[in-house]
Amino acid sequence: MKTFTLWLQRRIHWSLVFSLTGLLMSCGSSHMPLGVSSLNSRFAEEQPALSGNGRFLVFVSNRNGNQQLLMYDLQTQSFIPTPGLNRRETIAESPSLSYTGRYICYLTSEQGRPVIALYDRAMQQSQILTSTYRGWVRNPDISPDGRYVVFESASRGQWDVEVLDRGPTVELDISNGSTVSN
Repeated sequence: MKTFTLWLQRRIHWSLVFSLTGLLMSCGSSHMPLGVSSLNSRFAEEQPALSGNGRFLVFVSNRNGNQQLLMYDLQTQSFIPTPGLNRRETIAESPSLSYTGRYICYLTSEQGRPVIALYDRAMQQSQILTSTYRGWVRNPDISPDGRYVVFESASRGQWDVEVLDRGPTVELDISNGSTVSN
């Protein structure tokens, strides 16, 4: 009877090992889906923001093992490449989109401090907007035309609302204009 019980325990043990191994192998792929693919994955996806025209969605994802911003076209049901948006080992959060999704405003860090950055899909590059602010910043939001960025700042020792005007010469995200080509 002892031999049979020992054999049964080993059999259950090995089946458990094979089950867990299979589960780990199925979770091993960490590539961002490109082309037509599903919006949701088995990774954490949060903080969604929708463009003013309702076509584009940007959100924070942990698909590649680090926190990054992903952009999704709801019309074509595919991910949009955003070269120059995500930096390695840098957290990006609180995204906001302009009307046609040309501009993505988000919170990131520079030298360990939170800063607000703006990504221009047409130029495929990001720029830091609040590098001169002494206080902490959070919750950025961009206007539909991309000229204004509003955010919270703690430069006076309390959370205040600030409006950043990018200037009259900035190229606006025009609501009836064409979208940025992919």
